[in-house]
Amino acid sequence: MSEGLKIRKDAELDFLSLGALVHRLDTGIIPFRKATECAIHVSGGEFNVAANLADCFGMKTGIVSAMSDYPIGDLIAERVRAMGVKPFYKHFKHDGVTGPNMATVYSDRGYGVRGPVVFYNRANEAAAQLKPGDFDWKVIFAGGVRWVHSGGIFAALSPTTAELAAEMMKAAKEAGAVTSFDLNFREKLWKIHGGDRRAVETIARIVENVDVLVGNEEDLQKGLGIPGPEVAAKSKLDSSVFFGMIDKVVKKHPHVKAVATTLREVHATNHHSWSAVAWIDGKTFSAPTAELTVLDRVGGGDGFAAGFIYGLLAGEAPEEAVKLGWAHGALLTTFPGDTTMATVDQVRAFAQGGSARIQR
Repeated sequence: MSEGLKIRKDAELDFLSLGALVHRLDTGIIPFRKATECAIHVSGGEFNVAANLADCFGMKTGIVSAMSDYPIGDLIAERVRAMGVKPFYKHFKHDGVTGPNMATVYSDRGYGVRGPVVFYNRANEAAAQLKPGDFDWKVIFAGGVRWVHSGGIFAALSPTTAELAAEMMKAAKEAGAVTSFDLNFREKLWKIHGGDRRAVETIARIVENVDVLVGNEEDLQKGLGIPGPEVAAKSKLDSSVFFGMIDKVVKKHPHVKAVATTLREVHATNHHSWSAVAWIDGKTFSAPTAELTVLDRVGGGDGFAAGFIYGLLAGEAPEEAVKLGWAHGALLTTFPGDTTMATVDQVRAFAQGGSARIQR
């Protein structure tokens, strides 16, 4: 375990996240405009991490979110229960016509030279209406929480969601939890609420109480307002640019104890080279590079975050935590949907150099 992260050993919850719950309509390899049917996946960047930690790694997790009371909300709530995640909802009554709604994500996976396509309908989204004061953090943290998490997509939904995330992080630190934030910078979302400058100002208030950041060099630049690298990366797998920015991150946010990200080179929609890196307490760690045959790439980054956080919560050495995150993220791309279908034994086997040979 990282010496800089003071992770409590016992608590009612191992992990708690704050974020929007969404449902993804996935037409597989058929472009959406030609589709006649689709699968429904329940998702949300922050929820995905909680679900992965519960279902694969056996941890006690929770999600703080909005829930609109209508059939789509019921469908999402059922999947939250099925993944073993404890909900803390603010309920909204749906008017039967306009909302408030649970956001919809539309996607097709692409194939070969045809890349995936993802677009959204977040009109009148219930989660965007969440605001400071909606949750009693003293009650939620009463039994103890070891790790608290949120992300940049939720913070970008509205000015009030960003303030709620900042409120939660402050309460989490006061309650003795380790805190993490996935920068997940989405320019289209921030553009609605003031653009890049507003994003940097908003995220800075959240990160004041954050121990661990997840994000690549673009996230660090746009989310934290960190100047870009002077030398371009040789490839998407080149970690030197990411590590070269850490000094600037720590200078601006000296309380941050760890920064981690995935590295991905996309050769074709179904063929990726995959690695991961982390800076923890002044030391750098890198995972191996794996050649992935990808079924569904959505959620791979959340899969990495879950495995990485699990490793730290479980007391693993930092290099092992990075490998567990890398392994779980890799496995997650082999399943349909945004959340895990892997077992912890599969993750550990892959992290230790396992292969795809048949298991008998």
